[in-house]
Amino acid sequence: MLAADDPHEETGAPLSPRAIAPGAELRPLETRHDREFADHLDRAREHIRPWVGPAFVTDTLDGARATLLRYARAAAEDGARLFGIWLRGRLVGGVMFVRFSAPTGQCEIGCWLEPAAEGQGLVTAATRLLVDHALGDRQLHRVEWRCRADNVRSAAVARRLGMTLEGTLRGAWRVGTTFHDEQVWGLVRPDWVAGASRP
Repeated sequence: MLAADDPHEETGAPLSPRAIAPGAELRPLETRHDREFADHLDRAREHIRPWVGPAFVTDTLDGARATLLRYARAAAEDGARLFGIWLRGRLVGGVMFVRFSAPTGQCEIGCWLEPAAEGQGLVTAATRLLVDHALGDRQLHRVEWRCRADNVRSAAVARRLGMTLEGTLRGAWRVGTTFHDEQVWGLVRPDWVAGASRP
């Protein structure tokens, strides 16, 4: 059993801030960032609304705080967790373990970004750290990436991460009263190890 004053060691989460590009840093997104997160969502909300779950796109400070608290509780149980992307000191988006299960050896990764931060490779760099953590540090077997079938940017990230498009779920992604197709991308540890070993 680990010491009570070191609660993060048990989860094996990548906790230290990491530079992902010039002027850009990936850090855990925590409840203390509630105001910053709420302000960021004000800039990003309408842009990301079609592509993320409705519970994530809150429009109040209390809603932002509730989202961060939900993920903090999951992270404390070695489950889902959030990481923010700060660009020149400003929160512009993030990546997440939508699901994380060490017992089953599987996780799902997701992302979001406000418009001003697109096109700089931030999401690809950040999600690559999560993939390496899941398949390397934590020795999980499988990482999934799910996106709307018409989300070209998201699918391009999955492809750059070396994932395989495994199938399309018809009408599985709901936005309001409209149902869209959903792509399922996957990467398993043997393929990740083989990719990492190539020059």
